[in-house]
Amino acid sequence: MTSDITLADKTIIVTGASRGIGEAIARACARAGANVVLASRKQEGVDAAAATITAGGGSALAVACHMGQAEDVTALFGRAAEEFGTIHGLVNNAATNPYFGPMLAIEDSAFDKTIEVNLKGPLAASRGFAGQAPAGGSIVNVASVAGLGAAPLQGVYGMTKAALISMTQTLAHELGPMGVRVNAVAPGLVETRFASALIQNEELLKHVVERTPVGRHGQPDEIAGAVVYLLSDAAAFMTGQVMTIDGGWSSG
Repeated sequence: MTSDITLADKTIIVTGASRGIGEAIARACARAGANVVLASRKQEGVDAAAATITAGGGSALAVACHMGQAEDVTALFGRAAEEFGTIHGLVNNAATNPYFGPMLAIEDSAFDKTIEVNLKGPLAASRGFAGQAPAGGSIVNVASVAGLGAAPLQGVYGMTKAALISMTQTLAHELGPMGVRVNAVAPGLVETRFASALIQNEELLKHVVERTPVGRHGQPDEIAGAVVYLLSDAAAFMTGQVMTIDGGWSSG
């Protein structure tokens, strides 16, 4: 195994890749040498993100995929294999958070949507990946610090991220004998459209920043490097782990 952090000659699927953390991960994977398959619900979004990669000399394929729909996930893996052959890595980044407020007040429709995208999607994608993964394959789940403890006003979202961490640990044990590693990253508050409800709330943002040792919130590119490492052979002895990337927020 090499200690170099490179994805040369590898094909990586990144879900939720049209913007934010997912797009940053896709760009970082391409810079590391990978063929990148960008998946997101709307074709125009992933087309734009993929065009940025190819304009820079990278290799990218854009595929519209609703991660909560099993048939879409199956089609995603078929299209990726048709274009690039073996898929070496999967980044389960797609997520939703349609409700912001007290946990007990969430409506069933919002609860079901959160479960569908944040849990059923990663499970379906992991199943698709495991069905063809080579030894040395890697899954990286994008969890959240909201899944590491209480998540006021984001209770169901935090619950799904806690479950995703549990899924990561269980799949690490189940897929390890196949030579497939499964890890997660848990970002803190990162400036994305997804997190705009927090970023644009001065009181909430001030609360987070004041208890963050680095004194600020994060940027998408600051998550991407850790994901590239976990996908690479440099992390060959690492599985079942959660890398927390939050500027020290969760350290106490």
